[in-house]
Amino acid sequence: MKKSIFIPALLFSMSVVISCQAEPEKKTAATEFETITIADGLNNPWGMTWLPDGRMLVTEIKGEILIIEGDKYNGKKLNGVPEVYANNQGGLLDIQVHPDYESNGWIYFSFSKPGDGGGSTAIMRAKLDGNNLVNKELIYESFPKTRSGVHFGSRIDFKDGYIFFTIGERGEMDNAQSVGNPFGKVHRLHENGDVPEDNPFVQIPDAVKSIWSYGHRNPQGMQFHPETGELWAHEHGPKGGDELNIVQKAKNYGWPEISYGIDYDGSIITDETKKEGMMQPVHYWDPSIAPCGMTFVTSERYPEWENNILMGSLKFRYLNRVVLDEEGNYVKEEKLLEGIGRVRHVAESPDGFIYVAVEGPGKIIKLMPKK
Repeated sequence: MKKSIFIPALLFSMSVVISCQAEPEKKTAATEFETITIADGLNNPWGMTWLPDGRMLVTEIKGEILIIEGDKYNGKKLNGVPEVYANNQGGLLDIQVHPDYESNGWIYFSFSKPGDGGGSTAIMRAKLDGNNLVNKELIYESFPKTRSGVHFGSRIDFKDGYIFFTIGERGEMDNAQSVGNPFGKVHRLHENGDVPEDNPFVQIPDAVKSIWSYGHRNPQGMQFHPETGELWAHEHGPKGGDELNIVQKAKNYGWPEISYGIDYDGSIITDETKKEGMMQPVHYWDPSIAPCGMTFVTSERYPEWENNILMGSLKFRYLNRVVLDEEGNYVKEEKLLEGIGRVRHVAESPDGFIYVAVEGPGKIIKLMPKK
């Protein structure tokens, strides 16, 4: 095993506005909507994306990709899905079509890949021939494999010819501060899996060359801001201390050296919430809401929500709407769909509707604005 490499603070960064959550506002949403269930009887739907012909692809964590047509699920699935390491939080995770899918036909998905020593977080791309995945290419796999069943990440997004994706620290908190391993990091690659020459740790011996940022715990929501182009992500804290961050090149996000949470048994992980050279969150939650999935709202169908973040709360079983100001500071939040179930993901379709993936019970719902 490679020796861990620890990087000192690269730059002291000014704190972004932080605010500890009390209780989200319980007022009625400014945009009125009704919910339509388009698929139920599911297990744990994890990721959602859309093909240009309007078909929706949904990953089930157990290792299936469902096909939803015309807002109806009739049992169709893609064939050729790779075997997954279905262990607790591991399985088939995020899925995204390439931004230029109509020209190249690539679909990307993240999954926990089984092998000697346990499972890893991997990224594969493939094309479609009918309902069959073909031309499959494994463009990334994390090593070493581990039998841990927690903190795989993993969300995917694209920008300027690069793919960005997250990997959790696999339940070993010290992994996050070492660039000698891929865990607890946001990664950046060319879309074919090659390492960009300007990645921040390319020139550091024994460092993982795909790392973009480090010091993360388990990021399960990530997307580029539609106006500013900044990469935003949220991550699970321990007991308290879930974070919403703007992810920047080479920056250290502190876990576990700084945290606003404590361990699950009540013990103190660290006494420090700030440290020179470590980034502060835009917002943190205490108690934890267990955030998962996120999307920025760009659709004119929900005019009062423009550039708001929608994210799931696994713990408290609601959809959370986070309002930011023009400078990207946290303003307030609002609970939507209270009691709906463990919200695993939320996404905006190309035609501007919001869809929510829920587990316990497993279903996909659509938010239909009222006229």
